[in-house]
Amino acid sequence: MAELRTSMNPSVPVQELQLAWARLRVEADVGLRRGAWYRVTRFTPSEVFLDIQRSPIGVPRRLVEVVLGRPLRWSVVPRPRDASKLPPQLGAPYAVCPVCRTRAPLEGRPGKMACPKCQGMFGVAWEERYLTKSETKDEE
Repeated sequence: MAELRTSMNPSVPVQELQLAWARLRVEADVGLRRGAWYRVTRFTPSEVFLDIQRSPIGVPRRLVEVVLGRPLRWSVVPRPRDASKLPPQLGAPYAVCPVCRTRAPLEGRPGKMACPKCQGMFGVAWEERYLTKSETKDEE
């Protein structure tokens, strides 16, 4: 049986590929929303192909985190240094919905939040430390 390598599980059977989801694990301008999860459509040795608006888009494997099973918790995302494209009311950090990828401000430290767009109620992944300084570009 062919196997795939992911950041969360070193060996994944190919039949489980349809269960794979990925998001950026480093700061990179590759057309993906920071903190958002995308369905994996296929792997190559150098790229992961993600379903972006029903089109497969290749992203270098070294830039993404891959997990099995659809994540169902809000990603807590630090505001980027160049945040000119983000509304100021999002704050820092902000949250990204695991289902519809909507950004939402974080008020306090909620355990769960309702998405203003899809109306889903999801836990908040505070412990993930998504895009922490050790994983982002140097601040210098």
